[in-house]
Amino acid sequence: MNTCTSASISKPRKNFYIATMALAIAIAALFIVSMTKGAASVSLVDVTNDMDIQTYNIIMYIRLPRTIAGLLSGAALAVSGLLLQTTLNNRLASPGIVGVNAGAGLFVVAAAILFPAVLQTKYLAAFAGALVTVLIIYAIARKTGATRVTLLLAGVAVGSLLSAFSDALVTLHPQVLPDKNAFFIGGFASVSSQSVMWAWPFIAFGLLIAVLLNRRLDVLALGDEMAASLGVRVELCRFLSILSAAALAAGAVSMAGLIGFVGLIVPNLVRMITPGGHRFTIPLAALLGAALVLFCDILARLLFIPYEIPVGILLSVIGAPFFIYILFKKKWSRSYD
Repeated sequence: MNTCTSASISKPRKNFYIATMALAIAIAALFIVSMTKGAASVSLVDVTNDMDIQTYNIIMYIRLPRTIAGLLSGAALAVSGLLLQTTLNNRLASPGIVGVNAGAGLFVVAAAILFPAVLQTKYLAAFAGALVTVLIIYAIARKTGATRVTLLLAGVAVGSLLSAFSDALVTLHPQVLPDKNAFFIGGFASVSSQSVMWAWPFIAFGLLIAVLLNRRLDVLALGDEMAASLGVRVELCRFLSILSAAALAAGAVSMAGLIGFVGLIVPNLVRMITPGGHRFTIPLAALLGAALVLFCDILARLLFIPYEIPVGILLSVIGAPFFIYILFKKKWSRSYD
């Protein structure tokens, strides 16, 4: 019996180590491709040896910030989705679907209108918008005792309303977002090193809280009463989880715009890879999210050279069928009734 128990416990850990190693190799390969491929290809020899000024500018001021932004945004959105799914007890929750990204986007647009000369306000505004939105969704769940389907629909409605406000503001003040299509669809074409510099602390803060909460999140998934009986301060744990999800979504939105579906796809894939607790799923979600977004960004650059499509389009093409798949998968859909 002890042998069977030991084997069952070690399986998630084994799957985690294998998946982590595979994703680390994939990210390293994608990093190299991202740095060398695009409208202007750069050989790996040019990157490692002395570069001319044009190649240096391409690598340091375009490719490197874009690559780092893709990795950070993917990791942030994936972990944010995982936290929201645990907090709201719904595997269909994600920053894009329940309106968290839309709230961050609205506040970014409002900050650009009110404080056009102060770039830093965009990042604080994105965090405030994401936090306010997820607190609204959580308050709806608490006050109404809503089912998980009702909660999801409420999130979609709130997100649609916030997106409408954003569209209205951009229509009235078109100068605040020169490339509004890229922002609302999501992409990395205009990412700068300054954007990465201001966004990464929010993402680091969110990831740190998520890692520190991993054991409490495992207990929280058992239900509020069980978690409270085991000594977990349920409301504090939920609030910190929401705070972390908001910081992660804010960092991603401030760099990449309203990228969708990463927070839906990745957490569900991670649970298929390893059914272990959050100490496994959080780092694995971060790695898989980073790899997915960077891979899609590379495709967005290379598919129609010399033209480029926003990465959000490719993620929607992948994410929408996956969303439908989850809805129709019987063993999950029963829990949403």
